[in-house]
Amino acid sequence: MGISFFLPMKPPTVTHQEQGITVRKGKPIVYDTPELKRTRSMLEAHLAKFRPDTPMDGPIGLMVKWCFPVTGTHRDGQWKVTRPDTDNLQKLLKDVMTKLGFWKDDAQVCQERVEKFWAELPGIFIWVHDLEDAYGPNEYPS
Repeated sequence: MGISFFLPMKPPTVTHQEQGITVRKGKPIVYDTPELKRTRSMLEAHLAKFRPDTPMDGPIGLMVKWCFPVTGTHRDGQWKVTRPDTDNLQKLLKDVMTKLGFWKDDAQVCQERVEKFWAELPGIFIWVHDLEDAYGPNEYPS
């Protein structure tokens, strides 16, 4: 079982790592900045229409292709080797997908493939699949 879809949008460059920190009564408090809140809301709005009726169970594979709009001397399909880092992009995306009920817990994501590149058609391609339904243990193609 699996779902795949494309979100036609300019991928966000604000990441989970950009939370704010303040100190109250001598203790650090981490909070979402207004820009991070806007980004989280935007991702929720785009992803909501693709969420499954029930959260996926068991081990999950996740493939995400971050397609950033071509700028400057870059060309369509060229790898994007500048920030944001893929791990930071993935954290916010997976947090939103967890909140929306794609799966019960993002710890279920046992396999990830993440790519980022420049693209004439900007957006985010996502493929979420049940690793046990598609393949037996250690049978997933590399």
